[in-house]
Amino acid sequence: MQRWLKFVKYLQEFGVTPVVYTVDNPSYAIEDATLNSEIPPGIEVLRVPIWEPYFLAAFFSKKKGNTKAGFLTKSPTFFGKIVRYIRANYFIPDARKYWVRPSVNYLEAYLQKNPVDAIISSGPPHSLHLIGMQLKAKTQTPWVSDFRDPWTAIDYFQDLPLTKKSKQKHVDLEEEVLKKSDAVWVVGKTMQKNYLPFNKETKVIPNGYDFSRSEEKSSLDAKFTLTHIGMMNEDRNPKLLWEVLKEILDEVAGFSKNLNLQLIGKVAPGVVDSVQKNGLDTYVKQQDYMPHHEVQVYQQKSQVLLLAVNNVPSAKGIVTGKIFEYLAAKRPILALGPEDGDLAALLEETRGGVIVGFENKEKLKEEVLILYNAYLEKKLTVASQGIEKYHRKEITAQLVKNLKELIG
Repeated sequence: MQRWLKFVKYLQEFGVTPVVYTVDNPSYAIEDATLNSEIPPGIEVLRVPIWEPYFLAAFFSKKKGNTKAGFLTKSPTFFGKIVRYIRANYFIPDARKYWVRPSVNYLEAYLQKNPVDAIISSGPPHSLHLIGMQLKAKTQTPWVSDFRDPWTAIDYFQDLPLTKKSKQKHVDLEEEVLKKSDAVWVVGKTMQKNYLPFNKETKVIPNGYDFSRSEEKSSLDAKFTLTHIGMMNEDRNPKLLWEVLKEILDEVAGFSKNLNLQLIGKVAPGVVDSVQKNGLDTYVKQQDYMPHHEVQVYQQKSQVLLLAVNNVPSAKGIVTGKIFEYLAAKRPILALGPEDGDLAALLEETRGGVIVGFENKEKLKEEVLILYNAYLEKKLTVASQGIEKYHRKEITAQLVKNLKELIG
């Protein structure tokens, strides 16, 4: 939810006073308490408890706590299949569905005494859009549905064991939300293109970065460090990269002394297997979690920043939030994904790095060697441009402009 944390941080500077509605007892896979300091003083935050059915997963698993859809394993256990089926077909649109009714009741009463100019719901989870839709119907307040990720086109949707009836229910709910929204905000042009037939007021409000790089040059890692920040699930496993690195290790003298791979964030078992299969495990440093401010240091010190797009049918529309912080770090970006997608267009626009197709092994090897040779010559830099417009404050200004046009 950094997207809306950052918007809330800057909204008041543009004459908009937000009221935030959120859960009182959330169950998150990862929490970063350091981000609480970014909430501006005086912001009214409304909280209501939520009941989440994660006890089902805990009952069938030795692992405690929340599970993330992005870590849907390709080979679940028998009990895992049962849990996945129940989750997919009985909790539509998601496991937060039981928060909808109490939220609508609470917020309807609140809005009667404290009217607002607009309601904005942000998803996923898409249950929040159902809250926004029902509140609009009850209060006639203008409503914006903000999609940080698509609904039925999200990367893991294809892996859910949905019945035909359940899949159609998702499609119908998504279409209803889009059509009944007074405006729809999305993070990329592909999502905009897909949603425009349902709502002509679909606008792109991209993600961004929110830190100022020190004018002093960071001390770069001495080794040829390739760093990936964020979750790396099965669909995001850059198998081609591991193969290429193995070949270079076998062919290029001295590469083994310089190579260093950093994976910061949760890594799926399949990724670990691929790394080991290619003999790269001795070059890898992996850390499940790191506070956001520490991540920024690693980004700025790395020789190369890796970005692996999910290899799924909707890959062209994927623009991960971390790409903007990568750009702000001003280190060369090496991405694997569609060469004609939204991410490719962004990298071309900003000259922040290169993207290589999922199966383009020859080009990937060529690009890695170009980066490595520049590293050896101490000339590994990037001449990025135009990234200032992706600062969170600039994007908030764009958001406010759209919001004021909506409410008049």
